[in-house]
Amino acid sequence: MTMRFFALDGSEQLGTAIASAMGVTLDPHEERDFEDGEHKTRPLISVCGEDVFVLHALNGDPSRSVNDKLIRLLFFIAACRENGAARISAIVPYIAYSRKERQTKPRDPVTTRYVAQLFEAVGTDMVVTLDVHNIAAFQNAFRCATTHLDTCRLFAADIQQRVSGAPVVIFSPDGGGVKRAQLVQEAYEDLTGEAAGFGFIEKRRSGGIVSGSLFAGDVDGASVCIIDDMISTGGTMLRAARACRERGARQVTLYAAHGLFVAGSETVLNDSAFDRIVVTDSVAPFRPEMELVVGLLDVLPVAPIFAQAIMRLHGGGSIHRLLASDS
Repeated sequence: MTMRFFALDGSEQLGTAIASAMGVTLDPHEERDFEDGEHKTRPLISVCGEDVFVLHALNGDPSRSVNDKLIRLLFFIAACRENGAARISAIVPYIAYSRKERQTKPRDPVTTRYVAQLFEAVGTDMVVTLDVHNIAAFQNAFRCATTHLDTCRLFAADIQQRVSGAPVVIFSPDGGGVKRAQLVQEAYEDLTGEAAGFGFIEKRRSGGIVSGSLFAGDVDGASVCIIDDMISTGGTMLRAARACRERGARQVTLYAAHGLFVAGSETVLNDSAFDRIVVTDSVAPFRPEMELVVGLLDVLPVAPIFAQAIMRLHGGGSIHRLLASDS
């Protein structure tokens, strides 16, 4: 079974990097827009009997909405299934609608499950993603196979290079991200053989209002690394960074897999509460407004992580060694 690797429009930059890391080229496809806003997507080579991998990050950007990207990916998968693909894996570095994974108010939607049902309906065999918002909800929502990759080792290696003598504290900006931050802490300690402190700040959100005053952890004189899955408006990270500075943190660095940087985030992130912002290239290049903070920004490549995962999945191998630890 031959491997076919496609990257839909908007994800070509990461797709090209992944293909290069695998020693292959992207397979050709067509995306055609019609005058009324409809569109079609199709592979331009035969996929009959092939092992198909389709890359698309589902973040909204100025050119296409989240919904548009999602439907294009689903239609492309369906077209491959229609034309006889033996197996189809959706490579989705950032998966949309993962933040609403449970009902917190009466009649709330559970969008994580709805998106899973859409992938299953078009015949997806596997969904591969990176640092999803809630890994348990992600894995429980899908009935097809899933593979969850993380940035724990990537961030741990960067933290090792970045800190300079001060004690290290790995910090979660809310209670929901405690496990994610703990995995980075474990990866850092495994890599360096040195202990790292841990902390978090309470966060409750209702009607757009954020509250919570509990602060756990000793950050006085420490290099604090705040870990989250994404930076959207930047407000959650800024709130945590300021709390750490008020308690004597020597240095504060923000780490997030997905730099969504929605409109207005450049103003929030242009703040003296932190020293650096570290994200990956899981989503397409940033908006022009991010030039305001580009001097604070470091971008780590994730193409090697995805390349190794795709090659092992295609070859029937295990991907467990790609993960920082078992949850």
